[in-house]
Amino acid sequence: MKIPLEQFDKAFENRLRLQIMSVLVANESYDFNSLKELLNATDGNLASHLKALEKEQYITVEKSFIGRKPNTRYSASATGRNAFKKHLEALENLIRQQKKK
Repeated sequence: MKIPLEQFDKAFENRLRLQIMSVLVANESYDFNSLKELLNATDGNLASHLKALEKEQYITVEKSFIGRKPNTRYSASATGRNAFKKHLEALENLIRQQKKK
């Protein structure tokens, strides 16, 4: 049984996007600076990948102020959780397929 490539989501081909979604699916939300520190990413790199996930509507963005400092929090949307789950299932199926050989 071959795994159709369509089962893999192109949005998660990038390692950083896969890491971002892993963190957001496992947690209710995460702020930009905590994600940056956890994933050891630069501001620009993290921001561009978050923007790509936001464009796919896989994450939601909430901007607020803590005191006078801006704070941006990210959460996985229901669409994003579902897409991520399907992507992981496709990876698991691929791994199972390789073990049978």
